Amino acid sequence: MPAIHHVRRPALRPRRAPRRYAPERDRRRWFGPASVLLLLFGVFATGAGLGQASRGPWAWLSGGNKPPPRSFPVLEPSSPVKLVVRSIKVEAPVMRVGLAEDGSIAVPELAKHNQVGWYDRGPTPGQFGPAIMVGHADTRSGPSVFHDLVRLRPGARIEVSRADRSTAIFEVNSVEHFDKGKLPAQRVYGDYSRPQLRLITCGGDWLGGSVGYSDNVVAFASLIGSRKL
Repeated sequence: MPAIHHVRRPALRPRRAPRRYAPERDRRRWFGPASVLLLLFGVFATGAGLGQASRGPWAWLSGGNKPPPRSFPVLEPSSPVKLVVRSIKVEAPVMRVGLAEDGSIAVPELAKHNQVGWYDRGPTPGQFGPAIMVGHADTRSGPSVFHDLVRLRPGARIEVSRADRSTAIFEVNSVEHFDKGKLPAQRVYGDYSRPQLRLITCGGDWLGGSVGYSDNVVAFASLIGSRKL
């Protein structure tokens, strides 16, 4: 089992929920590496999405071209079907999401707010590179699938059941808040050094309007093993 190197980070700020749950609008979106057109302008979607990158895209667009080391597990491609994070009581089906009309990563529709969206133009969980999974934190009616993502801690296990009847097992490296205007795109989307997983939702203060929450909460995790049914 490879060592897990924890990223130094400031103490997590609890996500401050509004006095009453506010609706997550359909315009809330996520951004991914395949959205090259937006990347060329260094622009990221807002709302419940990912804000603006803290640096230009050029450094990470070609990250997957470098041959990575193989001193750790790696799996063949297979689509995810279920996400389990026992430490925060998440057990949710996974659906495919692609790109929204604005070029950002789509999130599950509000009727499926307790499902997790896997960005299907990126790696599958267990392949080299960061597999991206997104989810709602809450809706007007109450908490959603990633409401407690901020409570996840380094060392926690994440299990992803895959279509080939295997389960990819990840260990959390860090859980971090990023202002939507300072999202580190290279770290979130561009690290192809090993098989990884990113879980992303909203966090911070509720600002309302088209902005929604002030931050994104990102869980960084690395593949440590797998099992076959």
